[in-house]
Amino acid sequence: MLRFIDEVEISVCAGRGGDGVISFHRAKYLPKGGPDGGDGGRGGDVIIGASSQLWTLEDTTLRGVYRAENGRSGQGGKRSGRAGKDVVLRVPVGTLVWDADNDQLLADITEDKQEFKVAIGGKGGRGNSRFATPRNRTPRKCTPGKPGEEKRIRLELKLLADVGLVGRPNAGKSTLLAALTRARPNIADYPFSTQSPALGIVTYGVYQRFVMADIPGLAEGAGEGRGLGHRFLRHIERTKLLVILIEAPDKDHHQAYNQLMDELDGYSEELSRLPRILVMSKSDLPCDDNKTDLSFDLEVSSVTGDGLDDLVEMVAERLGLKQETVN
Repeated sequence: MLRFIDEVEISVCAGRGGDGVISFHRAKYLPKGGPDGGDGGRGGDVIIGASSQLWTLEDTTLRGVYRAENGRSGQGGKRSGRAGKDVVLRVPVGTLVWDADNDQLLADITEDKQEFKVAIGGKGGRGNSRFATPRNRTPRKCTPGKPGEEKRIRLELKLLADVGLVGRPNAGKSTLLAALTRARPNIADYPFSTQSPALGIVTYGVYQRFVMADIPGLAEGAGEGRGLGHRFLRHIERTKLLVILIEAPDKDHHQAYNQLMDELDGYSEELSRLPRILVMSKSDLPCDDNKTDLSFDLEVSSVTGDGLDDLVEMVAERLGLKQETVN
């Protein structure tokens, strides 16, 4: 079973260019032919390539170093050496590529099949045929191939989703995601049952759909880096809308809501300013009237299905989706 890995550090080494060669044309009637040494082939590149079929960086941990092939040396007859083969490292859509030495962002991979050359292969050296001049018709000079780029890079995955589910541990996020989508997140009746983010596709109308992300519950201090919260909050940074879940049986709805917003703000002010829908989850369970003074947009129950259609409708409206009709 694939593990969810959202950050990994690896080395990439592009191929060295092949050397140019010294060679002179020799034939039966041309014992002193001109220079015909060919150029070396370029070194292979290391390429980061996005695949929508991946959701974890686990495959990138199979090797600590990704090395492209060196170019081949040139040959006589002005024949260039073969270029080195590229190495393509497949990553999920939503991966950030950082230079691990200076913490510089190199690329943001946001589209399927997008590619980025993270390490460029060295140029091939020049053969002696390149150095022939009217004054020097028999040059005995060639150049070696150039080394390829070498880098230590950090890959960081930020899931791409339209909607992020936010709530305290055991607020019913995973159950809601499973009820609305075909996702099968880990669901249990105890806190922290979700140990990694999960994505699901919610259908709306005939052709419309949106992607919803469930992240592990936010315990107090998550925004400051405590526990797993800080690590996983980045997976909803790219979302357009937050669905905040407060469970009906919670002892204090206001306190639960304020704590969640504090955690979001502690991680990123931009995250706390995202548009949001406030939802009371587990509405099938008892709730004291004196603690429901929050202004909820909706009440839902993933067990009975109450309010789920209304939630999808509201999310779709906030995202600007229009329901199509079939003629």
